Amino acid sequence: MSDAYLTVADAATAKFVVQGSEFIGHVRPVDSVDAAEAFIDAVSEEYADATHNVPAYRVRTGDDGEGYFLREYASDEGEPSGSAGKPALNVLTQQELENCAVVVTRYYGGTNLGVGGLVRAYSRAVKEAVEAAGVVEEQPHEQLSITVDYDDSGTVRSILESEGYEFDADYEADVQFDVRVPRADAEAFCDRVRSATSGRADLE
Repeated sequence: MSDAYLTVADAATAKFVVQGSEFIGHVRPVDSVDAAEAFIDAVSEEYADATHNVPAYRVRTGDDGEGYFLREYASDEGEPSGSAGKPALNVLTQQELENCAVVVTRYYGGTNLGVGGLVRAYSRAVKEAVEAAGVVEEQPHEQLSITVDYDDSGTVRSILESEGYEFDADYEADVQFDVRVPRADAEAFCDRVRSATSGRADLE
């Protein structure tokens, strides 16, 4: 597997009705199993009155530059075995999506759809939610913490802004920047910060 991977660009939902049952597909990008499970819990809580909230995800774990594992999870959540969770996960697998979590909410409409009907409906809910979100290629990122004196904070901030990296700044006794950097660029970026601050920046 290469380091780059496909995932959804943003959180999105898609909804439709099949023979009276309403299906709502929810999808979002996640960067850990914990984040995937928190998303599933949040959707299940928001739609606690639904008949079913069917989860699935594919998430990289142990992604530290030394290789990683792909953790896959799905549950039928009370639907007939193999009719809900697996079809939802299969859509993510077929589209080669990683670091992506989905939940399909179903409000039962009074008509049994049969296993085949459920497979089609749960697959469709994930496909349409993914289409609504859009697919992007991502590079693995590292989370870096940069601590500097106020005198160097403007220099570091201008570097971050010129690179276009996402960051949070915390101005207290000194200044701490928390920044997401593509792993492939991390070493060169750290060298640039150290050089610009004459080695005064503390990078973790």
